Amino acid sequence: MMTWVMLHPHMTLDVLGFLPGMLSEEDPRPAREQFNERYAYGGGWRPFGQDKFKLKDNLVLTYPEDPPSVPLALLEFRNELIVFYEHAIVMIRQRDGSFEVSRMD
Repeated sequence: MMTWVMLHPHMTLDVLGFLPGMLSEEDPRPAREQFNERYAYGGGWRPFGQDKFKLKDNLVLTYPEDPPSVPLALLEFRNELIVFYEHAIVMIRQRDGSFEVSRMD
């Protein structure tokens, strides 16, 4: 069973919206592909800012000229880490440290 870890006292599954239902352990595809198919409203998984985002060891995301984004919830999904931030920003990090960021509101 997939369990989201809430990292902020005001985080709930309601805040995550449809996000938890977009991933299935029975589907062998990675999170990126599952989000891409099941996030039809927002146009699929569309990473942005790949060369500009920096990820700190504490999972804080930084982007030039923006305040740091603190993780609000996370999910270990097979070999990937899914992290939810303010403004419906979602990050998928691979075991090798590479990651993609997309907005999923």
